[in-house]
Amino acid sequence: MARWYEGPLAAFDTETTGVDVETDRIVSAAVVVQDAPGLRPRVTRWLVNPGVPVPEAATAVHGLTEEFLQHRGRWPAPVMYEIAEQLAEHAARGRPLVVMNAPFDLTLLDRELRRHRASSLQRWLGSSSLYVLDPRVLDKQLDRHRKGRRTLTDLCAHYGVELTEAHDPAADALAALKVVRALGRRFSAHLERLTPAELHTLQAGWHAAQARGLQAWFARSGVEETVDPSWPLRPALPAAA
Repeated sequence: MARWYEGPLAAFDTETTGVDVETDRIVSAAVVVQDAPGLRPRVTRWLVNPGVPVPEAATAVHGLTEEFLQHRGRWPAPVMYEIAEQLAEHAARGRPLVVMNAPFDLTLLDRELRRHRASSLQRWLGSSSLYVLDPRVLDKQLDRHRKGRRTLTDLCAHYGVELTEAHDPAADALAALKVVRALGRRFSAHLERLTPAELHTLQAGWHAAQARGLQAWFARSGVEETVDPSWPLRPALPAAA
């Protein structure tokens, strides 16, 4: 049987105005497609004028200023349409989608679609299933006793993947894709017999267990923070009355 981690993969990443998936906005995004290891990836990039202020703290992370985005960015509605169309195409083809910390990026996209297209990510996918591969969830499950942080930068260092332009969405997406290939090879005994659909289902359970563990640690540490167990997409909040 062909090994999924040696075959065609797509990857998605965003940069944003902040870390609140309900209120923050996408300012740049990229989808990267690679048909096999070593082949040149195909990259689609988007730059967005979010129509809201871009905090200095966000600019310090990704380097995109409010003024630059106002002059060079496109309006969100057509960009969200194009991104959703691409992800729907990958879903229809059965091509797995790599998303580092998927509940963040995919939930942000879903909320942007609701905000600007009166739609949702699931509605855009229709009857197709999006098979998500999240290197953060996979690494925490397959190498659960390793100490240290598990950011994309950390995972790249651990799995020997070059990341030259952190917080550029195309660079981050390609790096996450390569990390997933490296994970597949390193843990082939656990992964090679699984289909992307089976692995998608397993990751939902793994992420929920990881969230419960983190929530318990927060409780013991006196940290008042709630960890959402949903993966790869957080459910929409009920509309205000």
